[in-house]
Amino acid sequence: MKIGAIETSRLSLVPLAVEHADEMAEVLSDPALHAFIGGVPHSPQALRSRYERLVAGSPDPSVTWWNWVIRLREKKSLTGTVQATISAGEHGCAAEVAWVVGAPWQGRGIATEAARGLVAWLQEQDMQAICAHIHPDHHASAAVATAAGLAPTGQWHEGEIRWELPAR
Repeated sequence: MKIGAIETSRLSLVPLAVEHADEMAEVLSDPALHAFIGGVPHSPQALRSRYERLVAGSPDPSVTWWNWVIRLREKKSLTGTVQATISAGEHGCAAEVAWVVGAPWQGRGIATEAARGLVAWLQEQDMQAICAHIHPDHHASAAVATAAGLAPTGQWHEGEIRWELPAR
């Protein structure tokens, strides 16, 4: 399935392209963004290589990667990313979602609006389950997950709490 743009009131979630790497390297350049996820900001060249791998798709045929950049339409600027890793299971497809918004755009509801838009779109695709994994001290990300309809499960995965969308 080829993904398209997802529109919200202020945002366009645009399918990731390698050409986004230079602008996104600047958006994601604050080392504080990596406090909970680890690593360091990528150079434009390293991010371009990463985006080439993501756009090429998962090497595992049972897993699909869907990635978008977040464009704030009013400013015509990229502000972050959202992603869904889709896994096929015996009861249908499940999506693990994640988001990141660059430091200059935090605190404006962009991550919340993007996550809500992504979760709503995934529900329209008949995902059987939607989850996220969030570090227990990452209160801003927990607030985004809550606003997107996810709830903590108490299950842990690699030091993070599993959040799930309750069954409809």
